[in-house]
Amino acid sequence: MLGESASGCPTVKHSVVVIGSFVQDLAFYTKNFPRPGESVVGDFRLCPGGKGFNQAVAASRAGVSTLFVGAVGPDAFGQRAKLFARQAGLHAHFVGKPKHATGAAVVTVNAAGQNQIIVSLGANLGMRPRDIPAYLLAPAQVVVCQGESDYVTVAFVLRTARRNGAITVFNPAPMRAEFDPALLRHTEVLIPNESEFIALVKQCPTCAALLRTAPFNTAGDFTEAGLRAISADALHRLCRCLQVPVVIVTLGARGSFVSQPDVYMRIQAHEVEVADTTGAGDAFVGGFAAGLVKFKHHIFEAAHYANAVAALSVMQPGTAPSMPIAREIARFLKKRDHR
Repeated sequence: MLGESASGCPTVKHSVVVIGSFVQDLAFYTKNFPRPGESVVGDFRLCPGGKGFNQAVAASRAGVSTLFVGAVGPDAFGQRAKLFARQAGLHAHFVGKPKHATGAAVVTVNAAGQNQIIVSLGANLGMRPRDIPAYLLAPAQVVVCQGESDYVTVAFVLRTARRNGAITVFNPAPMRAEFDPALLRHTEVLIPNESEFIALVKQCPTCAALLRTAPFNTAGDFTEAGLRAISADALHRLCRCLQVPVVIVTLGARGSFVSQPDVYMRIQAHEVEVADTTGAGDAFVGGFAAGLVKFKHHIFEAAHYANAVAALSVMQPGTAPSMPIAREIARFLKKRDHR
C-alpha cells in the first residue's frame, strides 16, 4: 500500500532519514514495580513512541531536517501516530498495513525512573523494501535503522543508503533471536547498549576468541558485570572485532564509549534529576544523527551532543514527547561546559 505523508512536502530534502518503528506506548507510572501476582496503583499516560519514531523526533527537535518512514495499521493508534507527527512538525511517511495492528507497548516506570517494557511490533514487522521509495533515501546525509523492523528491510535500507553515499547508523535494539550479523557489513556507525553489545560479541567468532585471552580470561559467560570490569583499551579491542568503522556503546548512567579504528573516547554521562529513562537510548541515537549533520560528520562532537540530548530526555516523562529542542540542548551544553 502506498505511504501517506503526515506532514511536510515529499520534495523536501531531508538531511536525516529514519526508517523504523512507531509504537503506541501505554505508560504506567508507579512507586514500585509489582511483584509476580501483585497489583499496584499508578498513573497512566498514552504516549507516542517506538525506537524509530523517538529517534526521528529527537533529530528533528535538535534542528535538523528529518524524515521518519514507518508502518501503521488501520486503527486508532495509527491515526494518533499521524496526528502527533503533524503536531510535532515532524515530516513523516507512513506506510499503511491493513492486515496488521499498529505497534503497541506496555511501559511501567518506577519512582527511580527505571522502566520495564513489553512491546508488540505489529505493522512494523510488515514493512518491506518495496514500501520505501528510492526518492526518500536519495538526498539523506545520515540514514538510521533499528531492530524493531523486519531485518530484510533493514539490510535493504542500509545497503541502499551506503550506495547513495549516506552515513548508515544502526541501533540493534532490541536484539531479536533472528538477528543476522551480516547486517553489520552495511553499517558505518553501530550504537548498541551494554546488553546488545554483549550479544553481538557472543555472535562474533573473532570476539569470542579474544575473550579467552588476557586481559579478558573469560572462559564462561561474558556478562554486563564483566563488561564493566574491563579497561577502556580492552573494550576498544572488542569493538574493533565487530569490524564496523565506528562502534558507540551506550552505558546508561556511565555515559558512552566511542570506538573508531585508531582512537577511542569514554564520554561521561551528565548528572541530572531523572524522571523517566524510557527512550534515553533513542534520544542518544537521534541526537547523534543530528550531531553528525551539525558538526560536519565529526564523530566525537556528535557523540558529545547526543550525550546532552539523552540527559535532557530523562528529565521529562514519556518517550517521543520528552525529546528536547535545539535551544534547550545548546543552553544545557553551554552551562555544562562552563562548570
